[in-house]
Amino acid sequence: MTEYQIEVRVTPRRGILDPQGNAVSGALGALGFHGVREVHVGRLIVFQLDAEDEDEARERSQAMCRQLLANPVTEDFSVRVAAASGSAR
Repeated sequence: MTEYQIEVRVTPRRGILDPQGNAVSGALGALGFHGVREVHVGRLIVFQLDAEDEDEARERSQAMCRQLLANPVTEDFSVRVAAASGSAR
């Protein structure tokens, strides 16, 4: 088994109301940061995962996203998989 570092980014789907993104966009404008548009506030989920290979780690992580980590109706997700340093066990 190899240990993998998994990063899952979950963001609201385009076209879905994002009140947090709207609030951040308005606050940035009020602070003088002009030209900012289409702000989406999401979340980053980071974890370690033991798997046989990178493909298995990716498949399992994506299954976790579809079943728990992301709402398939309102959110999109992306998964980044990297071997953790010193991960050969």
